[in-house]
Amino acid sequence: MNDRKMLRIGMGGAMITAVCCFTPLLVILVAGVGLSAIVGWLDYALFPLLFASLGLVAYALYLRAGHAGPAPKPLIVAAVVALSALIVWLEFRFALRISVAAAAVVAGYALYLHRKRPASPAEPQGSKS
Repeated sequence: MNDRKMLRIGMGGAMITAVCCFTPLLVILVAGVGLSAIVGWLDYALFPLLFASLGLVAYALYLRAGHAGPAPKPLIVAAVVALSALIVWLEFRFALRISVAAAAVVAGYALYLHRKRPASPAEPQGSKS
């Protein structure tokens, strides 16, 4: 899978899970099809999916930047697991703050990678006057 496709999937997954986490859209859809018994358990799946999607975005940005810096895969996996466990441990009390902070960290990582990106190989040779 190339970095562009991975970035699109990660961004799409993050946006969809964010909408489902922070609006009653998924609750209405699930209740509409008669599965309201699982509404109380939706957050246990949606927040880890949100963090996993943000982790996929971070890894795709790393690939897109040309492998700038050390490989972040173990750190991304640890962060996804830690954030998911933290949100469950805090019983979703600070879910919005933690999710926004995770998105801000991914955005900061994107800026870091953009600045660390190696320069283009060579500028085209023009006529010298």
